[in-house]
Amino acid sequence: MNFIDRIKERAKINRKKIVLPETMDERVIDAAVKIRDEQLADIILIGKPIKEIDLTGIIVIEPEKSDLTEKLANELYELRKEKHMTLEEARHLLLTDYMYYACMLVKMGYADGVVSGACHSTANTLRPSLQIIKTKPGISLVSAFFLMIVPNCEYGEDGTFVFADSGLEQNPTPSRLATIAGCSAESFELLVEKDAKVAMLSHSTKGSATHFDVDKVIEATEIAKKEYPQFKIDGELQLDAAIIPEVASMKAPDSEVAGHANVLVFPDLDAGNIGYKLVQRLAKAEAYGPITQGIAAPINDLSRGCSVDDIVGVVAITCVQANK
Repeated sequence: MNFIDRIKERAKINRKKIVLPETMDERVIDAAVKIRDEQLADIILIGKPIKEIDLTGIIVIEPEKSDLTEKLANELYELRKEKHMTLEEARHLLLTDYMYYACMLVKMGYADGVVSGACHSTANTLRPSLQIIKTKPGISLVSAFFLMIVPNCEYGEDGTFVFADSGLEQNPTPSRLATIAGCSAESFELLVEKDAKVAMLSHSTKGSATHFDVDKVIEATEIAKKEYPQFKIDGELQLDAAIIPEVASMKAPDSEVAGHANVLVFPDLDAGNIGYKLVQRLAKAEAYGPITQGIAAPINDLSRGCSVDDIVGVVAITCVQANK
């Protein structure tokens, strides 16, 4: 059984209610039907679906017609009135931006998670979730990762990796980079059910180069080791030293992570985004994400180039996160 099939089986054990607010996209409608047929989750669609198809067993909420809308509007107003939001503005948001509607469903316990982004930007997906659901207790940073499944690959966890941050945090400070490392290790262990081995990536390995960018990764590694002692974290490591045992034995012989890393923490968003797309396109890897971490409920983004199967996979991952 491959990785995503295992995730699907875990999702089926305790089915969750997941909201898909992009009913203006045919891929989302087709994914909802496939999720229903595979019995992975109970799906809630927001808005009138763009295509005619049998949606038996799927909840469809049209905000302008639903009795629930006024209740959500009043609750959203209460949540945001200190930010000078009026009741009319709250009602208008729910009727015009279905991501707000989806997040309110989660906030009020009608749903367990949201998957969006097929035809909206990451900012449009995350802004409502941060305003309404906010971060987990003790976590100040929301970051994003891609779960990469590389075929015929002996590295990582039999070809399975977490790449972070590959979707959200532009240029993290050492402290924020350390938080990304800890959260990514936790996400890897939740989803893959194997021990995380976290490599803090750089163009330098253990002092082979000197630069401000290298110093940032060194400092982040020190912070991460102190704040997350339960995980194996090491750096700074070049990519080859991180995943290839033969290279690691020469460049970082004393590291318990080098040569065996399965969580790759990139120094900035440029490197992370370029890295995941290179592996996805050149190695024909499956790339699920960007999966968010640090939000109090699972609210996950999609690449706008996603396929129906990508959406199904991210929904299954969201269910596993919700079960935790």
